[in-house]
Amino acid sequence: MTFATSIVPADPQRDAPVLQPWLADPHAAFWGMGDHDVDAVRDYLASVVTDPRQDAWLGLVDGVPTFFAETYDPAQVLLRGIHDALPGDLGMHVLIAPPGGEPRHGLTDAVFATVMTWCFDVLGAQRVVVEPDARNDRIRRKNLRAGFTELRYVAIHEGDHTKTAVLSVCARDDFARSELAAVAAPALARTGISA
Repeated sequence: MTFATSIVPADPQRDAPVLQPWLADPHAAFWGMGDHDVDAVRDYLASVVTDPRQDAWLGLVDGVPTFFAETYDPAQVLLRGIHDALPGDLGMHVLIAPPGGEPRHGLTDAVFATVMTWCFDVLGAQRVVVEPDARNDRIRRKNLRAGFTELRYVAIHEGDHTKTAVLSVCARDDFARSELAAVAAPALARTGISA
C-alpha cells in the first residue's frame, strides 16, 4: 500500500473542528487535551501559529486530514534550560489519526517518516528533538525505530502539571540509516509540501 502525503500550515479556524476529536481520543491522552472543546483547540492552535518560535501543521494522506505536527525552537520553547540546544535543533510533536479510526498497515510509519524527512529537508533541521512522556512506550519505540537516541529523563512543566519526559535527539544521518526510513520509503508514493 502506498500513501501520498502533504503538509500545510495549520489554520485555527479550519482545523480546530478536525483536531478536537483527535485530541479527545484516548490514544492522544499524552497530549493532555482530551477535555478541550473546539473553541479551546482553536485558541490553542492560534497561540501556536502566532508564536514566531513555533509552528503548527496539518498533514494529509491521499488528500484526507490524517496527522498534525508541531515544530518549535527547543532553545526557546518547552525545553529552555533543560536541553542544551545546538544550532539547527528543531523540536517536533506529531499526532496521527487514521481516517475513521481504522488502522491502515504502514500508515504510521509512512507519516512519521514524512514528518522527519520534512523537518530535515524543508525546515532545515540538523537534529530533531523530541520529549515524549516516559510512559508513552508506543511513541518511544517509534522514535527508536526512526533513529532517535534517548539522552535522559527530564522534568517538563506543562501548564499546571509536570511530566517526566525522555529527551531524545535524531540527526539526519541517524534517520537515514534507521529501520523506519528503510521500511517507510516504499510506502510513500509522493510527499508534497504546500504553503
